[in-house]
Amino acid sequence: MSELGRWPISCEIPVQWGEMDALNHVNHTVFIRWMETARMHYFIACGFTDLFDSEGIGPILAGLKVDYNAPVGFPDTVTVHTTVTRIGNASFEMGYRITSSAKGDEDVATGTVSGVVFDYNSDSSTPMPDSLRASILQLEATGSV
Repeated sequence: MSELGRWPISCEIPVQWGEMDALNHVNHTVFIRWMETARMHYFIACGFTDLFDSEGIGPILAGLKVDYNAPVGFPDTVTVHTTVTRIGNASFEMGYRITSSAKGDEDVATGTVSGVVFDYNSDSSTPMPDSLRASILQLEATGSV
């Protein structure tokens, strides 16, 4: 089994009435915000946010793809599952699964994000620090750091 792709971080998010659009389902942009929330939980868990606070090195998004499998409505609670699926020299990819409790925990959307490790002090990409790589691998392996 791969060291990556084990879905160590999940967060439950209640659907808000204001997230509905004129067609009576959650607007597609909300799914992206839900993914962002799970991504930040992941970054906190692996220490990426601490690295940014201490050294100015953090993530920056390079690409995003979402596949919508089923509409979501109100009331509902979604669970956003996230994992790192690839680590490169200065880049990484994350996967997302969004499930709906109202639909029996069915996958209502899946997504991928391409990210870059970015030095905000020099305004350029930078290699992923070994300590961050190790922290991600530990989080993926055990669900905690």
